[in-house]
Amino acid sequence: MGKLAVYKYVMMMFLVLQMIATVFTIVALFGGNVSPVGNSARAMLVYILPILIFLNILLLVYWIIRRKWLFALVPIITIACCIPYIGTIYQFRFGNGEKTQGGLKIATYNVAMFNRETSGFMAQDILAEMRRQKVDILCLQEYNEISGDKKNSNSYKEYFPYMAVGREDMVIYSRYPITGKKTILFEDTNNSAMWADIDVKGNDIRVFNVHLQTTGINGTLHQAAKLSSQHHDVTTNKLLDAIYGNYTWGLMFRSGQAITVANEKRESQLPVILCGDFNDVPYSFVYNTMLGDMVDGFKECGKGWMYTFRGKKAVRIDYIFHDAALKGVEYYKSELTYSDHYPVFMKIRL
Repeated sequence: MGKLAVYKYVMMMFLVLQMIATVFTIVALFGGNVSPVGNSARAMLVYILPILIFLNILLLVYWIIRRKWLFALVPIITIACCIPYIGTIYQFRFGNGEKTQGGLKIATYNVAMFNRETSGFMAQDILAEMRRQKVDILCLQEYNEISGDKKNSNSYKEYFPYMAVGREDMVIYSRYPITGKKTILFEDTNNSAMWADIDVKGNDIRVFNVHLQTTGINGTLHQAAKLSSQHHDVTTNKLLDAIYGNYTWGLMFRSGQAITVANEKRESQLPVILCGDFNDVPYSFVYNTMLGDMVDGFKECGKGWMYTFRGKKAVRIDYIFHDAALKGVEYYKSELTYSDHYPVFMKIRL
């Protein structure tokens, strides 16, 4: 009788855990549909979606081992609902993809100020990689002209004859004529965006280069550790509140910036390619707002596991989107190690 009671208790605990995992997963899937302003807890659930999916998989295994087929339907349905999200970070695609002659190769790369290296070596090696990849348009964020263009002006201009500069850390290089440009400034921050109109063999397109507000969690953790060492009476709750507050602060800043870029994008009369460092994950409010009715290049023609941040958090925060009128052919990243980001490449057929 005692064993039966324990068995029923354990079963009930797993069932409660399943209900919690399912509810949190479904809420997280729609967390990006609402602004983080006033809904920060719901918006934050998007960040733990991979953990929630993994938890549902473990629970599914448990129900199968216990042969509780009715209960197993719950995680199966939950995981099935997550398939569109999974497609933003992993694509089951085989072969080398569609091959086409011509087309436009675009790249986006947060170069992290070239690590403030002043010899120009890093900038030259990045240029060599862009040559190897036959890049036509290059969007750089956290650009530093002292390490970049000023040290390498002739070599960069030789391959990219045209250049548009936004704020001091934003630049678009192009092998095709740039016919117009605009800088988009964000309030109360050094982050910004820009666009350039480019004439690609008679096809006019507008390319957006975006760098949204960072969360800066590493800096927050450092400050929290410093605060804890200086003030021994600081409680864990206060530290967690500081970290959580930093995340929500970044979320709200990025959400406003994303709305600004989305409004600017809607005013374009030209086909749009939008790329850059969003500092946010797929399915977040920022991702959904920036994407709008555009196409996520990775979902269209990428394959395998896609993450673009080189730190301990293997997350996808750099993107290339395009209007549905354009056709993506190839999407991938390169393993360059000059920044805390990987460069992302996409080939588009006009």
